[in-house]
Amino acid sequence: MGTSVILFWTGIAVALGYLALANRPESWWRSLVKTVPLALFALTSWAAEAPAFLTLALLFSAVGDLALSRVGRMAFLYGLASFAIAHLMFIMLFQSLGAAQLWEAFALAPAPALIVMLIALSSELWLAPYTGALRTPVRIYVALITLMGLAALALPGGYAVVAIGAGLFILSDLILAIRLFRLPEGDARTAPAGWALWLFYVAGQALILHTIATL
Repeated sequence: MGTSVILFWTGIAVALGYLALANRPESWWRSLVKTVPLALFALTSWAAEAPAFLTLALLFSAVGDLALSRVGRMAFLYGLASFAIAHLMFIMLFQSLGAAQLWEAFALAPAPALIVMLIALSSELWLAPYTGALRTPVRIYVALITLMGLAALALPGGYAVVAIGAGLFILSDLILAIRLFRLPEGDARTAPAGWALWLFYVAGQALILHTIATL
């Protein structure tokens, strides 16, 4: 079994282990466990000699996980910025893999592309009014993850699994946005939302990595 395969499945195992901590109070132990899976995915990409854009996207995702595991406005902004850079890396990765122009996603995969665009546009109604002083950075982030999703849908047919992974990533962020900005503190739905968004997020990243790195 190669090094990249060991790193990949270790990351999956740690990610599953994090479910026991996902809804616990802030601690450095919780932050460490949350950061490890995507850090291992980044090492997997590097060990498998996958494209550098993939390695960087996964690395910035790990940094984002660390930041979002902490409490406070600045931690949130650092996490948002890290994931914004990760999405830029994914966009450049998909372009390097032969993705068509972004608007061509509406011809290549009309239904998924329309869904992605509707989620982005509708966020002005169900999300933006509830973000307060964070409205501008959240809007920028929504634009970037939308472009990432369209870039994935514009990939050649052999990368359908990558598009599914990108879709799961978007779904996890959708749940995160609802959890952070729409659910009242102490709401009973907060815990299952935390588990769901983590599973969708890790699954999405794993599908992208596994397909492109051909593990």
